[in-house]
Amino acid sequence: MTVNNAQPVRLSDVRFTTDLAAFHAWMHREHGPVVPVLLEGDISAWLVIGYKELHHVLSTPSVFARSSTRWNGWDRLPPESPLQTVLAPMPNLLFAEGEDHRRRSAAVGAALDSAPPHELRTVVTRLADRLIDEFCGDSRADLRTQYAEWLPSLVLGRLYGFDDQEVRALAKAMSALFDSSGPEVFEAYTELVGRFGAAIAARRAAPGSDVISHLVADPLGYTDEELTAELIGILGGGDQPTTEWIGNALRLMLTDDRFSASFSGARSNVRDALAEVLWEDSPSQINAGRYAAHDVELAGRLIRQGDLVMLGYGAANRDPRVRDPDPGRAGANHAHLSFSHGKHACPHAAQGIAELIATTGIEVLLDRLPDIELAIPPEEVRWRPSPWARGVVSLPVTFTPSSPLGGF
Repeated sequence: MTVNNAQPVRLSDVRFTTDLAAFHAWMHREHGPVVPVLLEGDISAWLVIGYKELHHVLSTPSVFARSSTRWNGWDRLPPESPLQTVLAPMPNLLFAEGEDHRRRSAAVGAALDSAPPHELRTVVTRLADRLIDEFCGDSRADLRTQYAEWLPSLVLGRLYGFDDQEVRALAKAMSALFDSSGPEVFEAYTELVGRFGAAIAARRAAPGSDVISHLVADPLGYTDEELTAELIGILGGGDQPTTEWIGNALRLMLTDDRFSASFSGARSNVRDALAEVLWEDSPSQINAGRYAAHDVELAGRLIRQGDLVMLGYGAANRDPRVRDPDPGRAGANHAHLSFSHGKHACPHAAQGIAELIATTGIEVLLDRLPDIELAIPPEEVRWRPSPWARGVVSLPVTFTPSSPLGGF
């Protein structure tokens, strides 16, 4: 028996950005594994928060397809809606299906694999040291805005062949896409398209060894429009989530006694903290999405052909039906859905790069500033105003000043 008469939850509900754990628990109790939701402009969708149900959705692309051209709600979405930048189909890996997706996945994986891990680790270490040099003599810093926000951007910028000024502009624009809901969303998207378009033209004229050059030369034969869309997708999937992964792990290590010993020089807990964050405070909370290829029932809900199905990674990771109540034991289990699952999961190469950046970035920080302490009470740490991503707004800390290494 299907039940579709529940009161929908608005994605603008402040509980998405306040007490998220309690809100997830409430949704599980009140709505079960599949929640009717309303996006901006009262656009209806389904949010899948059951672990088993989300795993099923991600594992059956023939039923829950990826291309938003299948959506039955286009006639209800105004052209000026910021959701256009989230839902509008793009010629890239994120929206591709079938053989087209397989070919694009191979091209992106090969381009990202072009950077040897040992060389990339050296790059991450040098860039981390350079960022720390900028504040290590001050005794105070904001690890979110001065460190975690920039390390992934700088590393990915190096992979793309961008200079630091271009990287900072791209990172600012990508952040606006996640946090904003007005005209600035379109301005940010236009900024990304323009900068990537210029970079593609430059690489076609003078190719190098960077990721963009590899994709330009790929036998897939990317057009400029396709390659721009691909690069925006890679940046969106790698930059912001890795920033929040680092920031959330640092917050955990600074506020939880189980991890505080790490700041006296021990590295053993870094990977444990990063793993636990993927269960408890996943950087990627909600993703849009999938589209029903035909009418289908999911956990007692009737999903109509073309309905938008949102992927609730964060809430699914907290599904009480499958979760151990001990967060430490959950963190040791790597079956979380924070990198998604199935054919459309985050590419293996991209996962490896994100983990290398996060692990190395925190380890370098611990080595350089081992006596870091949070400068405010833990309860005063605020979360970003976004239901899509989970990350702290700021992370102010104090420490014993030290001399910069220099030479970078």
